[in-house]
Amino acid sequence: MAGRIRFHLDEQVDIAVARALRRYGVDVITTVEAGLRTASDEEQLAYARREQRVLFTHDADFLRLAAGSDHAGIAFCQLTGRSVGEIIRSLLLIHEVMRPEEIARRVEFL
Repeated sequence: MAGRIRFHLDEQVDIAVARALRRYGVDVITTVEAGLRTASDEEQLAYARREQRVLFTHDADFLRLAAGSDHAGIAFCQLTGRSVGEIIRSLLLIHEVMRPEEIARRVEFL
């Protein structure tokens, strides 16, 4: 795994997060853009793994799925835990300071 972290945003994530990250040059795709709008959590995680994208979600079910599984990384924040601006800043920080191999198989809590 080389290069920069790329993100896959779960369908619960505000589209403003994707727009802002793109303005900073971050490679990000949303669930809708990936054609996964009604896909199960397992399918979302499998897609993120195949595409080597860190999954950003507000869905705590992914924490259970992450346990013992091989994934490219999960960034998690409770839906009411942070403002959109705080989420954007946290994801930008992850993007700037971590490499894909450092976040793989890990969960980062925002």
